[in-house]
Amino acid sequence: MAVVLITGTSTGIGLATAVAFGRAGYDVYAIMRNPDRAPELASVAAKERLPVKVLAMDVDDDASVDKAIAGVLADKGRIDVLVNNAGISVGGSVEELPLSEFRQAMETNYFGALRCIQAVIPGMRERRSGHIVNVSSVAGKLAGPAQGPYTASKWALEALSESLAGEVKPFGIHVSIVEPGVIATAIFGKRREIPANTRYPHERRLNALFDASLKQPVSPFVVADKMVEIVRSDTWKLRHPVGPDAEPFLQYRASMSDEQWVDLMAIESDQEWAAIVKRDFGLDVDLG
Repeated sequence: MAVVLITGTSTGIGLATAVAFGRAGYDVYAIMRNPDRAPELASVAAKERLPVKVLAMDVDDDASVDKAIAGVLADKGRIDVLVNNAGISVGGSVEELPLSEFRQAMETNYFGALRCIQAVIPGMRERRSGHIVNVSSVAGKLAGPAQGPYTASKWALEALSESLAGEVKPFGIHVSIVEPGVIATAIFGKRREIPANTRYPHERRLNALFDASLKQPVSPFVVADKMVEIVRSDTWKLRHPVGPDAEPFLQYRASMSDEQWVDLMAIESDQEWAAIVKRDFGLDVDLG
């Protein structure tokens, strides 16, 4: 069986991806920081008798990544597929968020993926085969207010992935970027309480947009099954928008100039902004 290592598997897309690859017959190493605090995946794997082994690893820590991946290589001799899914969402205005929040988003979403990539490439290069799947977001292609730390980290991951793809293709290594839209995961339950004295309405509006989208939830298995399809196909296609709203969001942004996009995001009236969301996306946003 091909060996796949997946990060960020405690909930959501990562958990679904571990299950999907296990069901597809892959030998899965599912990575999370604290397995004892997230027993769901292990329970599902045991119930369905899936070839899924849960491991503790912190993508923010060099020694933790080196130790865990060395353990997999010692156990199996190779890693055929790496899925970099571990990530955090950080929202808020550029002015008001502390610098530490920006650093943490980059540490997990960008450097965490990079650590894992550098750890698996030598073996893939020597075997002249392998597949690296980096989970980005539609926010990796468009940037809106109140998402500065998150979008910056995802844009960085997309740029890294594009650079990497050209470097490793001669060695038979595939690189894919997955760009989900709004997917029903636990990440939306971890949103911070917006400061009452904020000068910016954008985080409140963004949360309302997400809430309206989640009234028709899209299962994380939509993304997970797509990743299995991507790996099985041996495609060289780089970017893969996933979910019913992913491509429409990207096309919407592409339909206007940078200046038009900025003007749209800069609208001061909640009512005007809500009317545009209703007109363009058919969503009724509740701004309280």
